[in-house]
Amino acid sequence: MKRLLCACCFFSLLALSAAEPEGPGPRDRSHIQDTLRLSAAEPSAEFSAAMKKLLDLYHTAIRPVEQAFKYNELRQHEVTDPSDCLWSSTCADGEITSKPMVLFLGPWSVGKSSMINYLLGLDGTPQQLYTGAEPTTSEYTVIMHGEKSRSVEGIVMAADSSRSFSPLERFGQSFLERLVGIEMPHKLLERVTFVDTPGIIENRKQQERGYPYNEVCQWFIDRADLIFLVFDPTKLDVGGELEMLFRQMKGRESQIRLILNKADSLSTQDLMRVYGALFWSMAPLINATEPPRVYVSSFWPQDYASDTSRDLFMKEEMSLMEDLNQVVIENQIENKIAFIRQHGIRVRIHALLVDRYLQTYQEKLGWFGDPHQVLQDIVSDPDKYYIFKSILAKTNVSKFDLPGKEAYQDFFGVNPISGFKPLSHHCSWAGGCLLDKIERAITNQLPALLSSVSRPADAAKAAPASPPPRPGTCEGPGCEEKPKNRWRRQ
Repeated sequence: MKRLLCACCFFSLLALSAAEPEGPGPRDRSHIQDTLRLSAAEPSAEFSAAMKKLLDLYHTAIRPVEQAFKYNELRQHEVTDPSDCLWSSTCADGEITSKPMVLFLGPWSVGKSSMINYLLGLDGTPQQLYTGAEPTTSEYTVIMHGEKSRSVEGIVMAADSSRSFSPLERFGQSFLERLVGIEMPHKLLERVTFVDTPGIIENRKQQERGYPYNEVCQWFIDRADLIFLVFDPTKLDVGGELEMLFRQMKGRESQIRLILNKADSLSTQDLMRVYGALFWSMAPLINATEPPRVYVSSFWPQDYASDTSRDLFMKEEMSLMEDLNQVVIENQIENKIAFIRQHGIRVRIHALLVDRYLQTYQEKLGWFGDPHQVLQDIVSDPDKYYIFKSILAKTNVSKFDLPGKEAYQDFFGVNPISGFKPLSHHCSWAGGCLLDKIERAITNQLPALLSSVSRPADAAKAAPASPPPRPGTCEGPGCEEKPKNRWRRQ
């Protein structure tokens, strides 16, 4: 009988231990949907009209200058236009109309994939990104919206001209084998695209990756609306790859957000030390007066560990969600207009430089000059002919926007200078001059478009509430007839 009671007690304890959850349970995610306003309606008619106007300005004012002076041969950063889809009658949106991109960078196994799983609620689903303590992400993973859940090979993404990833084909087949797309129906992915990157491994030579890692990172950095640079308390070291990333992000400090992940694994005192160590490590790499915002929390689906600063972590998480909503989602059209205007400024400067190179070449060539020798002399030492200084004398040209002189050595090595016409020849009686069009777009039309999309929201915030009408008075239109109270017996 005693043995029977002991056996019953043993099985009862075993059942109780099996019923108790191991470790922290899943975290509530309702605040993510509320903060990001995922239940909001579709884009407004004003948004669609502004996007159409932006496409028209790009197609009529900027694109012709790109093509005439082969701007895309100079820079890797090019704009993909929906009109480039040659074999499709109904093209999807190109890069201009693509969704905002959030890029995740950082050392290996700091929680980048876990953070994406948490934001999208993928934990425990077939679409969950694989995570682990070892380096798990060896590919560039693009998580985007689709009608159904499926994976898309990198070769297919690059070959599809209706997507904004077709320029990635230039990095070779070895890279495309390490590029994968994941499509799924999700409210957040209707407004933003996430890109998960391979972790930084400082003790590995870059050439062992098998593709131009820095060039690929630069391509994604140039197109990212927000960059999450994720660290954890055990990986704060700075090496060659991380230093190179910060050099590539120069000028984009306002888009960088530092994330100290897995913060609930530390005590409060240790967390303060790690926070200071992170700033100490990053300070020499960030060339900005005001350091980037650092968010401290644990961004993964499980609840915070006990005896930690739960309230602080939750406030930090809410602040990050607000930042993501305001910077990326709500300001999508403003970011696109600013991007196209910045791109137009670069295209205009390139056209002015090519025109100046061409004029100098024609002046120095003469009747008996060697064309190759004359061009080599100009391209190798443009300062002798005041190529760049003459461009700085133009209005609306900053010396900080000028490309490097070496870029034009490569440019004219591929594109013969005889294949270009001066800017004065790109004019017509009916259509006007290309230079006038792009200058008008940069100076007037794009700023006016930006003002028009910003004004309604600002006016709604600034407009004071109308005071109630005074008793016995009639104010406003339609007040000639006294309104009736339908609840009062007439």
